[in-house]
Amino acid sequence: MITVVEKVLPARLGTGFRWLLASSWLTNLGDGVAAAAGPLLIATLTRDPLMISLSALVGWAPPLLFGLYAGVLSDRHDRRRIVLVANMVRAVVLAALAALMVTGTVTVVTALVALTLRSIAEVFADNATSTLTPMMVTKDDLVIANARLGTGFITLNQLAGPPIGAALFGLGFTWPFVGQLLLVVAGIVLVSRIKLPPHGRQADPKPDTVRELIAGFSWTIRHAAVRTLALTILIFNFTFGAAWSVLVLYTQEQLGLGAMGFGLMTTIGGIGGLIGTGLYGAITRRVSLGALMRIGLIIETFTHLGLALTHSPWVAGGIFLVFGAHAFIWGTTSVTVRQRAVPAELQGRVGSVNTICVYAGLVVGSLIGGVLATRFSVAAPFWFAFAGSAVFVVLLWRQLMHIAHDD
Repeated sequence: MITVVEKVLPARLGTGFRWLLASSWLTNLGDGVAAAAGPLLIATLTRDPLMISLSALVGWAPPLLFGLYAGVLSDRHDRRRIVLVANMVRAVVLAALAALMVTGTVTVVTALVALTLRSIAEVFADNATSTLTPMMVTKDDLVIANARLGTGFITLNQLAGPPIGAALFGLGFTWPFVGQLLLVVAGIVLVSRIKLPPHGRQADPKPDTVRELIAGFSWTIRHAAVRTLALTILIFNFTFGAAWSVLVLYTQEQLGLGAMGFGLMTTIGGIGGLIGTGLYGAITRRVSLGALMRIGLIIETFTHLGLALTHSPWVAGGIFLVFGAHAFIWGTTSVTVRQRAVPAELQGRVGSVNTICVYAGLVVGSLIGGVLATRFSVAAPFWFAFAGSAVFVVLLWRQLMHIAHDD
Protein backbone atom coordinates (compact mmCIF):
# COMPACT_ATOMS: atom_id res chain seq x y z
CA MET A 1 0.00 0.00 0.00
CA ILE A 2 2.84 2.41 0.88
CA THR A 3 4.47 1.67 -2.46
CA VAL A 4 1.23 2.47 -4.32
CA VAL A 5 0.75 5.73 -2.42
CA GLU A 6 4.37 6.72 -3.08
CA LYS A 7 3.95 6.03 -6.78
CA VAL A 8 0.70 7.96 -7.07
CA LEU A 9 1.67 10.79 -4.72
CA PRO A 10 5.43 10.86 -4.08
CA ALA A 11 6.56 12.07 -0.66
CA ARG A 12 8.85 14.63 -2.31
CA LEU A 13 5.74 16.65 -3.24
CA GLY A 14 5.35 17.38 0.46
CA THR A 15 2.61 17.17 3.08
CA GLY A 16 1.30 20.60 2.15
CA PHE A 17 0.62 19.53 -1.40
CA ARG A 18 -1.28 16.50 -0.10
CA TRP A 19 -3.55 18.79 1.90
CA LEU A 20 -4.01 20.95 -1.20
CA LEU A 21 -4.77 17.91 -3.35
CA ALA A 22 -7.36 16.61 -0.88
CA SER A 23 -9.03 20.03 -0.73
CA SER A 24 -9.00 20.29 -4.51
CA TRP A 25 -10.57 16.88 -4.95
CA LEU A 26 -13.37 17.58 -2.46
CA THR A 27 -14.25 21.01 -3.84
CA ASN A 28 -14.07 19.64 -7.39
CA LEU A 29 -16.64 17.01 -6.45
CA GLY A 30 -18.86 19.79 -5.14
CA ASP A 31 -18.37 21.83 -8.30
CA GLY A 32 -19.25 18.77 -10.39
CA VAL A 33 -22.45 18.29 -8.43
CA ALA A 34 -23.33 21.95 -8.99
CA ALA A 35 -22.42 21.78 -12.71
CA ALA A 36 -25.44 19.53 -13.24
CA ALA A 37 -27.71 20.92 -10.53
CA GLY A 38 -27.42 24.61 -11.48
CA PRO A 39 -28.67 24.34 -15.09
CA LEU A 40 -31.29 21.77 -14.01
CA LEU A 41 -32.63 24.17 -11.39
CA ILE A 42 -32.99 26.98 -13.94
CA ALA A 43 -34.50 24.60 -16.51
CA THR A 44 -37.04 23.55 -13.88
CA LEU A 45 -38.01 27.14 -13.11
CA THR A 46 -38.25 28.22 -16.79
CA ARG A 47 -38.18 26.73 -20.31
CA ASP A 48 -37.02 29.94 -21.99
CA PRO A 49 -33.79 29.06 -23.90
CA LEU A 50 -32.40 32.56 -23.39
CA MET A 51 -32.93 32.38 -19.63
CA ILE A 52 -31.39 28.91 -19.53
CA SER A 53 -28.35 30.17 -21.42
CA LEU A 54 -28.02 32.80 -18.68
CA SER A 55 -27.37 29.98 -16.21
CA ALA A 56 -24.18 29.36 -18.18
CA LEU A 57 -23.49 33.09 -18.48
CA VAL A 58 -23.62 33.70 -14.70
CA GLY A 59 -20.92 31.08 -14.32
CA TRP A 60 -18.77 32.56 -17.07
CA ALA A 61 -19.22 36.33 -16.61
CA PRO A 62 -17.71 36.72 -13.08
CA PRO A 63 -14.25 35.45 -14.10
CA LEU A 64 -14.31 37.93 -16.97
CA LEU A 65 -15.30 40.82 -14.70
CA PHE A 66 -13.27 39.99 -11.60
CA GLY A 67 -10.47 37.74 -12.87
CA LEU A 68 -7.86 40.46 -13.34
CA TYR A 69 -8.39 41.94 -9.90
CA ALA A 70 -8.31 38.45 -8.38
CA GLY A 71 -4.87 37.99 -9.97
CA VAL A 72 -3.63 41.26 -8.50
CA LEU A 73 -4.81 40.27 -5.02
CA SER A 74 -3.19 36.84 -5.32
CA ASP A 75 0.18 38.44 -6.09
CA ARG A 76 -0.27 41.13 -3.43
CA HIS A 77 -1.58 39.26 -0.38
CA ASP A 78 -1.48 35.94 1.48
CA ARG A 79 -2.76 33.46 -1.10
CA ARG A 80 -3.89 30.84 1.41
CA ARG A 81 -5.99 33.43 3.25
CA ILE A 82 -7.64 34.49 -0.01
CA VAL A 83 -8.65 30.87 -0.69
CA LEU A 84 -10.09 30.53 2.82
CA VAL A 85 -12.10 33.77 2.75
CA ALA A 86 -13.44 33.22 -0.78
CA ASN A 87 -14.60 29.70 0.05
CA MET A 88 -16.26 30.94 3.24
CA VAL A 89 -18.25 33.44 1.16
CA ARG A 90 -19.17 30.65 -1.25
CA ALA A 91 -20.41 28.54 1.66
CA VAL A 92 -22.63 31.38 2.94
CA VAL A 93 -24.18 31.85 -0.52
CA LEU A 94 -24.89 28.13 -0.87
CA ALA A 95 -26.51 28.07 2.56
CA ALA A 96 -28.74 31.03 1.62
CA LEU A 97 -29.77 29.39 -1.68
CA ALA A 98 -30.62 26.15 0.13
CA ALA A 99 -32.73 28.12 2.63
CA LEU A 100 -34.70 29.77 -0.20
CA MET A 101 -35.36 26.39 -1.76
CA VAL A 102 -36.45 24.79 1.52
CA THR A 103 -38.91 27.63 2.15
CA GLY A 104 -40.23 27.48 -1.43
CA THR A 105 -39.36 31.11 -2.15
CA VAL A 106 -36.69 30.57 -4.80
CA THR A 107 -37.36 32.15 -8.21
CA VAL A 108 -35.46 32.29 -11.48
CA VAL A 109 -34.06 35.70 -10.52
CA THR A 110 -32.99 34.73 -7.00
CA ALA A 111 -31.47 31.49 -8.26
CA LEU A 112 -29.47 33.34 -10.93
CA VAL A 113 -28.31 35.92 -8.36
CA ALA A 114 -27.16 33.19 -5.97
CA LEU A 115 -25.36 31.31 -8.73
CA THR A 116 -23.67 34.57 -9.77
CA LEU A 117 -22.46 35.35 -6.24
CA ARG A 118 -21.18 31.79 -5.88
CA SER A 119 -19.24 32.19 -9.13
CA ILE A 120 -17.73 35.51 -8.03
CA ALA A 121 -16.39 33.93 -4.84
CA GLU A 122 -15.09 31.00 -6.88
CA VAL A 123 -13.08 33.38 -9.11
CA PHE A 124 -10.97 34.57 -6.19
CA ALA A 125 -10.64 31.06 -4.71
CA ASP A 126 -9.60 29.49 -8.02
CA ASN A 127 -7.08 32.16 -8.97
CA ALA A 128 -5.31 31.99 -5.62
CA THR A 129 -5.45 28.17 -5.57
CA SER A 130 -3.84 27.97 -9.02
CA THR A 131 -0.78 29.81 -7.68
CA LEU A 132 -0.19 27.43 -4.76
CA THR A 133 1.16 24.40 -6.62
CA PRO A 134 4.28 26.10 -8.07
CA MET A 135 4.98 27.46 -4.56
CA MET A 136 4.91 23.97 -3.05
CA VAL A 137 6.66 21.72 -5.62
CA THR A 138 9.70 22.08 -7.85
CA LYS A 139 9.45 22.86 -11.58
CA ASP A 140 10.44 19.29 -12.40
CA ASP A 141 7.51 18.00 -10.33
CA LEU A 142 4.89 20.35 -11.79
CA VAL A 143 3.90 17.80 -14.45
CA ILE A 144 3.09 15.08 -11.91
CA ALA A 145 1.47 17.55 -9.48
CA ASN A 146 -0.77 19.00 -12.20
CA ALA A 147 -1.58 15.52 -13.47
CA ARG A 148 -2.78 14.51 -9.99
CA LEU A 149 -4.83 17.67 -9.67
CA GLY A 150 -6.17 17.11 -13.17
CA THR A 151 -7.10 13.52 -12.38
CA GLY A 152 -9.15 14.71 -9.42
CA PHE A 153 -10.82 17.33 -11.59
CA ILE A 154 -11.77 14.73 -14.19
CA THR A 155 -12.85 11.90 -11.92
CA LEU A 156 -14.73 14.04 -9.41
CA ASN A 157 -15.74 17.26 -11.18
CA GLN A 158 -16.62 15.74 -14.53
CA LEU A 159 -17.05 12.01 -13.95
CA ALA A 160 -18.62 11.51 -10.52
CA GLY A 161 -20.01 14.96 -9.75
CA PRO A 162 -22.58 15.55 -12.53
CA PRO A 163 -24.46 12.23 -12.21
CA ILE A 164 -24.44 12.61 -8.42
CA GLY A 165 -25.76 16.14 -8.82
CA ALA A 166 -28.46 15.00 -11.25
CA ALA A 167 -29.43 12.09 -8.98
CA LEU A 168 -29.58 14.33 -5.89
CA PHE A 169 -31.62 16.85 -7.87
CA GLY A 170 -34.08 14.07 -8.67
CA LEU A 171 -34.45 13.32 -4.96
CA GLY A 172 -35.01 16.95 -4.09
CA PHE A 173 -33.93 20.29 -5.57
CA THR A 174 -32.09 21.31 -2.39
CA TRP A 175 -29.86 18.26 -1.89
CA PRO A 176 -27.15 19.00 -4.51
CA PHE A 177 -26.55 22.47 -3.10
CA VAL A 178 -26.42 21.21 0.49
CA GLY A 179 -23.93 18.59 -0.70
CA GLN A 180 -21.71 21.21 -2.30
CA LEU A 181 -21.91 23.31 0.86
CA LEU A 182 -20.56 20.44 2.98
CA LEU A 183 -17.75 19.75 0.51
CA VAL A 184 -16.71 23.42 0.40
CA VAL A 185 -16.55 23.49 4.22
CA ALA A 186 -14.36 20.37 4.20
CA GLY A 187 -12.09 22.03 1.64
CA ILE A 188 -11.75 25.08 3.89
CA VAL A 189 -10.60 22.90 6.78
CA LEU A 190 -7.96 21.17 4.64
CA VAL A 191 -6.53 24.40 3.14
CA SER A 192 -6.26 25.87 6.64
CA ARG A 193 -3.57 23.23 7.39
CA ILE A 194 -1.26 24.36 4.56
CA LYS A 195 1.85 26.41 5.28
CA LEU A 196 3.30 28.38 2.38
CA PRO A 197 6.65 30.06 1.72
CA PRO A 198 6.66 33.74 0.69
CA HIS A 199 5.73 34.19 -2.97
CA GLY A 200 8.76 36.32 -3.82
CA ARG A 201 7.21 39.77 -3.77
CA GLN A 202 7.84 42.47 -1.20
CA ALA A 203 4.84 44.31 0.20
CA ASP A 204 4.26 47.57 -1.66
CA PRO A 205 3.38 50.46 0.70
CA LYS A 206 1.56 52.19 -2.17
CA PRO A 207 0.05 49.45 -4.35
CA ASP A 208 -0.92 50.51 -7.87
CA THR A 209 -3.52 48.15 -9.34
CA VAL A 210 -3.26 49.52 -12.89
CA ARG A 211 0.53 49.25 -12.94
CA GLU A 212 0.36 45.71 -11.58
CA LEU A 213 -2.17 44.69 -14.22
CA ILE A 214 -0.05 46.18 -16.98
CA ALA A 215 2.94 44.16 -15.74
CA GLY A 216 0.90 40.93 -16.01
CA PHE A 217 -0.34 41.72 -19.52
CA SER A 218 3.12 42.83 -20.68
CA TRP A 219 4.78 39.64 -19.50
CA THR A 220 2.11 37.50 -21.19
CA ILE A 221 2.47 39.33 -24.50
CA ARG A 222 6.26 38.99 -24.49
CA HIS A 223 6.29 35.22 -23.86
CA ALA A 224 5.51 33.42 -27.13
CA ALA A 225 4.18 30.14 -25.72
CA VAL A 226 1.99 31.67 -23.00
CA ARG A 227 0.75 34.34 -25.43
CA THR A 228 -0.21 31.73 -28.03
CA LEU A 229 -2.07 29.60 -25.50
CA ALA A 230 -4.04 32.60 -24.24
CA LEU A 231 -4.91 33.72 -27.77
CA THR A 232 -6.03 30.24 -28.79
CA ILE A 233 -8.26 29.66 -25.78
CA LEU A 234 -9.85 33.10 -26.25
CA ILE A 235 -10.78 32.46 -29.87
CA PHE A 236 -11.95 28.88 -29.48
CA ASN A 237 -14.15 29.63 -26.49
CA PHE A 238 -16.34 31.86 -28.64
CA THR A 239 -17.49 28.75 -30.46
CA PHE A 240 -17.33 26.37 -27.49
CA GLY A 241 -19.38 28.75 -25.34
CA ALA A 242 -22.09 29.05 -27.98
CA ALA A 243 -22.60 25.29 -28.14
CA TRP A 244 -22.16 24.37 -24.48
CA SER A 245 -24.42 27.15 -23.15
CA VAL A 246 -27.49 25.21 -24.37
CA LEU A 247 -26.13 21.73 -23.65
CA VAL A 248 -28.84 20.93 -21.10
CA LEU A 249 -31.52 21.66 -23.74
CA TYR A 250 -29.57 19.81 -26.43
CA THR A 251 -29.43 16.61 -24.41
CA GLN A 252 -33.14 16.83 -23.63
CA GLU A 253 -34.57 17.96 -26.98
CA GLN A 254 -32.18 16.65 -29.66
CA LEU A 255 -30.97 13.52 -27.88
CA GLY A 256 -34.24 12.82 -26.07
CA LEU A 257 -32.59 12.38 -22.66
CA GLY A 258 -33.81 13.52 -19.25
CA ALA A 259 -31.99 15.11 -16.32
CA MET A 260 -29.88 12.00 -15.74
CA GLY A 261 -28.93 12.01 -19.42
CA PHE A 262 -27.46 15.50 -19.11
CA GLY A 263 -25.29 14.35 -16.22
CA LEU A 264 -24.42 11.16 -18.12
CA MET A 265 -23.03 13.03 -21.14
CA THR A 266 -20.85 15.13 -18.87
CA THR A 267 -19.69 11.95 -17.16
CA ILE A 268 -18.74 10.35 -20.48
CA GLY A 269 -16.60 13.41 -21.17
CA GLY A 270 -14.94 12.79 -17.82
CA ILE A 271 -14.17 9.20 -18.82
CA GLY A 272 -12.52 10.55 -21.94
CA GLY A 273 -10.48 12.84 -19.71
CA LEU A 274 -9.29 9.83 -17.71
CA ILE A 275 -8.19 8.18 -20.94
CA GLY A 276 -6.33 11.37 -21.81
CA THR A 277 -4.71 11.29 -18.36
CA GLY A 278 -3.39 7.79 -18.92
CA LEU A 279 -2.07 8.53 -22.40
CA TYR A 280 -0.72 12.03 -21.77
CA GLY A 281 2.86 11.09 -20.88
CA ALA A 282 3.24 8.70 -23.81
CA ILE A 283 1.70 11.19 -26.25
CA THR A 284 3.88 14.14 -25.23
CA ARG A 285 7.01 11.98 -25.56
CA ARG A 286 6.17 11.28 -29.20
CA VAL A 287 4.30 14.38 -30.38
CA SER A 288 5.45 17.99 -30.15
CA LEU A 289 3.21 20.32 -28.20
CA GLY A 290 2.59 22.45 -31.28
CA ALA A 291 1.38 19.42 -33.24
CA LEU A 292 -0.66 18.33 -30.24
CA MET A 293 -2.42 21.68 -30.16
CA ARG A 294 -3.21 21.43 -33.87
CA ILE A 295 -4.65 17.93 -33.53
CA GLY A 296 -6.71 19.02 -30.52
CA LEU A 297 -8.31 21.93 -32.32
CA ILE A 298 -9.21 19.72 -35.29
CA ILE A 299 -10.89 17.32 -32.84
CA GLU A 300 -12.80 20.20 -31.26
CA THR A 301 -13.98 21.45 -34.65
CA PHE A 302 -15.38 18.09 -35.68
CA THR A 303 -16.90 17.59 -32.22
CA HIS A 304 -19.28 20.46 -32.96
CA LEU A 305 -20.12 19.07 -36.40
CA GLY A 306 -20.85 15.60 -35.04
CA LEU A 307 -23.13 16.91 -32.29
CA ALA A 308 -24.98 19.15 -34.73
CA LEU A 309 -25.74 16.19 -37.01
CA THR A 310 -26.58 13.39 -34.60
CA HIS A 311 -29.79 12.59 -32.74
CA SER A 312 -28.35 9.37 -31.30
CA PRO A 313 -27.26 9.35 -27.64
CA TRP A 314 -24.80 6.57 -28.51
CA VAL A 315 -23.07 8.61 -31.21
CA ALA A 316 -23.10 11.72 -29.02
CA GLY A 317 -21.60 9.68 -26.18
CA GLY A 318 -18.70 8.60 -28.39
CA ILE A 319 -18.10 12.20 -29.41
CA PHE A 320 -18.09 13.35 -25.78
CA LEU A 321 -15.59 10.60 -24.95
CA VAL A 322 -13.08 11.84 -27.54
CA PHE A 323 -13.69 15.46 -26.64
CA GLY A 324 -13.05 14.73 -22.96
CA ALA A 325 -9.60 13.32 -23.75
CA HIS A 326 -8.79 16.35 -25.89
CA ALA A 327 -9.93 18.78 -23.17
CA PHE A 328 -7.69 17.20 -20.52
CA ILE A 329 -4.63 17.10 -22.78
CA TRP A 330 -5.11 20.71 -23.79
CA GLY A 331 -5.73 21.91 -20.24
CA THR A 332 -2.78 20.08 -18.68
CA THR A 333 -0.42 21.33 -21.38
CA SER A 334 -1.60 24.90 -20.96
CA VAL A 335 -1.27 24.92 -17.15
CA THR A 336 2.16 23.27 -17.09
CA VAL A 337 3.66 25.53 -19.78
CA ARG A 338 2.38 28.60 -17.95
CA GLN A 339 3.48 27.55 -14.45
CA ARG A 340 6.97 26.60 -15.60
CA ALA A 341 7.48 29.85 -17.43
CA VAL A 342 5.92 32.45 -15.12
CA PRO A 343 7.91 33.91 -12.18
CA ALA A 344 6.37 33.24 -8.75
CA GLU A 345 5.50 36.90 -8.12
CA LEU A 346 3.52 37.07 -11.40
CA GLN A 347 1.62 33.75 -11.21
CA GLY A 348 -1.64 35.36 -10.10
CA ARG A 349 -1.70 38.12 -12.71
CA VAL A 350 -0.58 36.02 -15.69
CA GLY A 351 -3.04 33.34 -14.61
CA SER A 352 -5.77 35.98 -14.48
CA VAL A 353 -4.94 37.11 -18.04
CA ASN A 354 -5.45 33.51 -19.15
CA THR A 355 -8.72 33.41 -17.18
CA ILE A 356 -9.94 36.55 -18.94
CA CYS A 357 -9.23 34.94 -22.30
CA VAL A 358 -11.08 31.80 -21.26
CA TYR A 359 -14.22 33.54 -20.05
CA ALA A 360 -14.37 36.41 -22.54
CA GLY A 361 -14.88 33.78 -25.22
CA LEU A 362 -17.40 31.84 -23.12
CA VAL A 363 -19.49 34.90 -22.23
CA VAL A 364 -19.78 36.14 -25.81
CA GLY A 365 -20.32 32.60 -27.04
CA SER A 366 -23.10 31.90 -24.53
CA LEU A 367 -25.02 34.97 -25.65
CA ILE A 368 -24.69 33.89 -29.28
CA GLY A 369 -25.78 30.36 -28.40
CA GLY A 370 -28.87 31.56 -26.53
CA VAL A 371 -29.99 33.77 -29.43
CA LEU A 372 -29.38 31.07 -32.06
CA ALA A 373 -31.24 28.41 -30.05
CA THR A 374 -34.16 30.78 -29.50
CA ARG A 375 -34.51 31.82 -33.14
CA PHE A 376 -33.68 28.49 -34.81
CA SER A 377 -33.10 25.27 -32.86
CA VAL A 378 -30.84 23.74 -30.19
CA ALA A 379 -28.64 22.42 -33.02
CA ALA A 380 -27.98 25.91 -34.42
CA PRO A 381 -25.27 26.84 -31.86
CA PHE A 382 -23.38 23.66 -32.76
CA TRP A 383 -23.48 24.52 -36.48
CA PHE A 384 -22.17 27.98 -35.63
CA ALA A 385 -19.43 26.42 -33.47
CA PHE A 386 -18.34 24.11 -36.28
CA ALA A 387 -18.13 26.87 -38.89
CA GLY A 388 -16.35 29.29 -36.57
CA SER A 389 -13.87 26.67 -35.32
CA ALA A 390 -12.97 25.66 -38.86
CA VAL A 391 -12.13 29.26 -39.71
CA PHE A 392 -10.11 29.73 -36.51
CA VAL A 393 -8.06 26.57 -37.09
CA VAL A 394 -6.89 27.97 -40.41
CA LEU A 395 -6.07 31.38 -38.91
CA LEU A 396 -4.19 29.97 -35.88
CA TRP A 397 -2.43 27.10 -37.64
CA ARG A 398 1.03 28.70 -37.81
CA GLN A 399 0.81 30.40 -34.40
CA LEU A 400 0.42 27.05 -32.63
CA MET A 401 4.01 26.08 -33.41
CA HIS A 402 5.22 28.76 -30.98
CA ILE A 403 4.49 26.31 -28.17
CA ALA A 404 7.71 24.44 -27.37
CA HIS A 405 8.77 21.70 -24.95
CA ASP A 406 11.24 23.97 -23.18
CA ASP A 407 10.46 27.10 -21.19
